[in-house]
Amino acid sequence: MAAKLKTGDKVVMLSGKDKGKEGTISSIDPKSNKAIVDGLNIFIRATRQSQTTQGGRIPKAMPVDLSNLAILDAKGKATRVGFKIDGDKKVRFAKTTGDVI
Repeated sequence: MAAKLKTGDKVVMLSGKDKGKEGTISSIDPKSNKAIVDGLNIFIRATRQSQTTQGGRIPKAMPVDLSNLAILDAKGKATRVGFKIDGDKKVRFAKTTGDVI
């Protein structure tokens, strides 16, 4: 199945403590159906000091379920993603405007 959300997409959070905030997807795990979004779902993790890193309380972006994210279209509004055949290629398009993503 083709991915509706991909790395580098600009998305908005639909639910949770960061509802309404925007960010960019940095990585996706398709098996667990989760994504890590820069600037969203930040938690503080305590880490021990090692020879290479400084220890302490470090903010870290935690995974978000893909169902809680919506891609932003060209106008900056949340939209769903559809697929269509454009020539001989399968492309993603925004359902609200019909523009190819």
